[in-house]
Amino acid sequence: MRTPDNDHENDKDPSCPAESLSGDSSRRAFLKNLSIGAAAAGAALMTGCVPGADAAANGEMRLRWQEFFKKNYRLMTQEEKDATVDRLERLAALNDDLDLQIGSEPPLPKVLYGYAFNITRCEGFMECVTACIKENNLDRKTHTQYIRIFEMEPGQLDPSTGDGKFFHEVPVDNKFYMGTQCFHCENAPCTKACPTKATWKEPDGIVVVDYDWCIGCRYCQAACPYFGRRFNWGKPEIPRDEITTKQHYLGNRLRPVGKMEKCTFCIQRTRKGRLPACVEACPTGSRVFGNLLDPDSEIRYVLKHKKVFRMKEELGTEPKFWYFID
Repeated sequence: MRTPDNDHENDKDPSCPAESLSGDSSRRAFLKNLSIGAAAAGAALMTGCVPGADAAANGEMRLRWQEFFKKNYRLMTQEEKDATVDRLERLAALNDDLDLQIGSEPPLPKVLYGYAFNITRCEGFMECVTACIKENNLDRKTHTQYIRIFEMEPGQLDPSTGDGKFFHEVPVDNKFYMGTQCFHCENAPCTKACPTKATWKEPDGIVVVDYDWCIGCRYCQAACPYFGRRFNWGKPEIPRDEITTKQHYLGNRLRPVGKMEKCTFCIQRTRKGRLPACVEACPTGSRVFGNLLDPDSEIRYVLKHKKVFRMKEELGTEPKFWYFID
């Protein structure tokens, strides 16, 4: 949730609307500004002066007030969800002149998403990483990545033994490549660790985060055995012309500082029947995504006919992300 901090207004970089959008999200800052506004109004009344009410400013404060006291997304009615995305769009237009289209599409019926990664085809080109960064409005300053690609030695199948920071021409002879991201576990330990219930598994299998209820304790990050979660250490910086404006409340909307975030299988795309950006961008066809409940889907074909395995199967987390070989 964003709150204004007028003390730092002059410090904002106008070329970086994402930074100014994120703002200071703390409850203390919000209440501080609220108290300042109340004191100013009281002083005006005491002096008999009725301030020239700025309708736009009053409207913005009302929107911020309603946003601050909204419910956890899971407890909202669809009408309340529609109202909150409408407020966020209006605030983006008021503060940053951004024309955002934020959705709140619910899970599709009879859909359970799954993902498979072909380790014999991936050649480490990183097109998936680039597409993910742009689609999900990831922070450019800290080079945040939901997807990691590891260069592996033959015989090794644990990415922690691979090189995740290679900067040479690929592919390299006698090496292979493994991608990691959030695995959207059926028994996700991260959701159980959250003290504010700000993260949960949706009926279509996507593990999501309500950024406005996340307190940034990072318990979920510690609980995840797959290193699938990321923390916003600073204000996200995204060039204005690179912001993806078609967003989802639980997906790629611009996150405030101090929140957890992660891959959502591009919820803003997949709930509209599209593929995740990484799947669409992969030049080698290494990534397969689909509905596990559809017996005719490609993901079901892979699981039935290919040699598949999952990371850390022994933990019982039931990740919905498989690796396979041709």
